[in-house]
Amino acid sequence: MGRIVLLPDEVASQVAAGEVIERPASVVKELIENSIDAGASRIEVAIARGGATVIRVVDDGIGMDRDDALLSLERHATSKIRSGDDLARIHTLGFRGEALPSIASVSRFRLSTRSHEGLEGTEILVNGGKMVSVRVSGEAPGTQVEVRSLFYNLPARRKFLRSETTEASHVQHQLCLQAIGHPNVGFVAIRDQSLLFQAPPAKTLGDRIRDLRGSELFEQLLEIQTEVLNGITVAGFIGKVGVSRSTKAEQILFVNGRSVENITIQHGLREGYHTALMKGQYPVTFLFLEMDPEAVDVNVHPAKREVRFREPDNVRNSVAATIRKTLETDRRRWTHSFQKPVQTPEPPKTSVRGQTVDPGPPLISSAEQFALRRDWADFHLRPDHVRPRPIEAPSSSKCDQTAGHLPAPNYCPETPNEFKILGVLGKLYILMENQQGLVLVDQHAAHERILFENLRRQMESEGVPTQRLLLPLTVAVTPKDYDWIATNAQTLEKMGFALEPFGNSTLKIDGIPQYFRTDDPSVTIRQLVDELRSMTMNTSRLRMGEDVIAKAVCRHAIKANDELHQPEVEKLLRDLMDCELPYCCPHGRPTMIQIGYSELEKKFGRKT
Repeated sequence: MGRIVLLPDEVASQVAAGEVIERPASVVKELIENSIDAGASRIEVAIARGGATVIRVVDDGIGMDRDDALLSLERHATSKIRSGDDLARIHTLGFRGEALPSIASVSRFRLSTRSHEGLEGTEILVNGGKMVSVRVSGEAPGTQVEVRSLFYNLPARRKFLRSETTEASHVQHQLCLQAIGHPNVGFVAIRDQSLLFQAPPAKTLGDRIRDLRGSELFEQLLEIQTEVLNGITVAGFIGKVGVSRSTKAEQILFVNGRSVENITIQHGLREGYHTALMKGQYPVTFLFLEMDPEAVDVNVHPAKREVRFREPDNVRNSVAATIRKTLETDRRRWTHSFQKPVQTPEPPKTSVRGQTVDPGPPLISSAEQFALRRDWADFHLRPDHVRPRPIEAPSSSKCDQTAGHLPAPNYCPETPNEFKILGVLGKLYILMENQQGLVLVDQHAAHERILFENLRRQMESEGVPTQRLLLPLTVAVTPKDYDWIATNAQTLEKMGFALEPFGNSTLKIDGIPQYFRTDDPSVTIRQLVDELRSMTMNTSRLRMGEDVIAKAVCRHAIKANDELHQPEVEKLLRDLMDCELPYCCPHGRPTMIQIGYSELEKKFGRKT
């Protein structure tokens, strides 16, 4: 007798269900997607004991007649596609016809549905994949699916479920994802007969995010100005500079209305933020991509969580360019008020022994004030560079007392984005005032950003100097990495690497960038390949060297307790606002923070 046999239909259904249904949240996801495909405007989801006991999804979609209801429980029966060609242009969330039969094979299943034109509905009961009854029902138009005792016939699988609280949190997360992805649909979530949240249909995505995540988070987001790049429409909201998380849990990504996890989009996000994020931090995003369905393959994962793009570089470039443009727009909102010179009031006349005395012209003319320190725009990192110290005023008791203080400008902020310099706190933080409250600027972080961008521009325009090695090194790489390096040899040369093939997937290294400090160039080359694969075509080719640049400028930037005078502060602020990303230093730390009047009033107990 042969060793190969056909599995019984019951076992085959359970095997297939194991790929699609991982936990109660998977059931909720599949049922909600069916409801959305059915044109529902309101979806109600109720669970008990984390979804292991009861899951009920009710919608007001188009519903089904008796024949369609019976067919929907057959494996691979679907209304979404008709031929193999349809797989290349899927417009719906579901398409395989696996969800309902898979769910019914591992639970006590009830389906009740009625079309809007039908006079009566249909109710179907299924236990563990076996149909129990089919009868007439009097339900309202739409569809109601009830799943009880999930995995009751698979005890080993049921043991892998987590606690009720954990499973309920996964269900709630899936509900929030679907609600964010489809703001025009109303959602009601109930857990153990208690209302979790109720989200009526929203006019805009921003309204839905505010309803689900709160106003505090929404105020920290920037709306993306929707545009089409490479045939891809990118829309949604991204976190402002400094708004980040230690995990990717707040990276909400949608492609053609489908919630996905995709490394290509994540690389585009990282490139868009660039040095605006600290290492190990991830941006908060609600990103929506719309593209030709033929340009994306959604049939690569059993649960349809992952997608594959025909032109991943176009997707990465589009996301990165959109993120950079959005951050640049926010930068202009902060910096436009610094385009005018900050005016300093004339020194007041003083009274000595009852007589008014004119103090005379300032000790240093305004034309000379900006020459007090080396022009930071022409700053070059050299080992012998010594940053000048602030020039001391002539010795007198009065001058010594006021040398480090900034006279207040003779104007008040007239718009929320105009600033008034107040002074310097602790020889570290520059204090400014605007209509929203207090603004603090970290002088060290601000100077780091200025030096970083100046040096990077200089290196990009003049090229990266190569440091030749006395003894060339050979590095063995994988065949895949070897082919990639050979294809991108010109790019690597512009970055300062001197490489050439040495046969059998081996490279000979003759030189490395001057700013690289490494004891093992072979490790650097391997890291270089991994990093460059995630770069966009428009990204600086010096990305790998920017960590070294950031460390170098940190040593040369203004330090804590370095005393700055008014012209130096004004120069620092002007140069900072001319930067591409003035909000953060090259390490991702913020250069400025805003403390609003409302927060100050709470600190002083003036409001609750």
